[in-house]
Amino acid sequence: MANRTSTFVDEILYFIYESTKLLPLPFETPYEWSKRNRGVSRPNYYANIFQLHKRGVLKVTEKNNKKFIQLTNKGQLQVLFSKAQLSHVQKWDGKWRLIVYDIPESSKSQRHIFRKLLKRNGFYKLQASVFISPYALNREALEYLKLSGLISYIRIIRADALDYDEDLLKRFNLMHN
Repeated sequence: MANRTSTFVDEILYFIYESTKLLPLPFETPYEWSKRNRGVSRPNYYANIFQLHKRGVLKVTEKNNKKFIQLTNKGQLQVLFSKAQLSHVQKWDGKWRLIVYDIPESSKSQRHIFRKLLKRNGFYKLQASVFISPYALNREALEYLKLSGLISYIRIIRADALDYDEDLLKRFNLMHN
């Protein structure tokens, strides 16, 4: 049941994110969408909206006696992080992506989240603060890095060749390419 609820919450956030990047939505629109697609009851929907609002992910405003919901910056970060999973259907272009970072100790929790993002996208820890992958980060991952401010501590390098990459080719199942 917890997975179903968290998936439903993610779907609400994705819907809001995709429907409007900057404009607020009428409060009823996401409910009607979730009722049609998931058969969610009104009390369940509003309980989830309340929890998202309480967590600071959504902002509820009222104008002309109508309620509107909008993602906060925290909500946008959450959606981008969730959508920042790389699709591995890409064909390798023969180039390596190295990510080098130096995130300050004062941002330790953001550093942990960043490493989680890299691992979710199949990056391998080559050395301390250096990760490598044959595939680039997707648009949502880059947006997440920009919006979170982490991009200023990160360098992304595309390398044509590495001196000894047989172990990496094997790790990423690229020996046949």
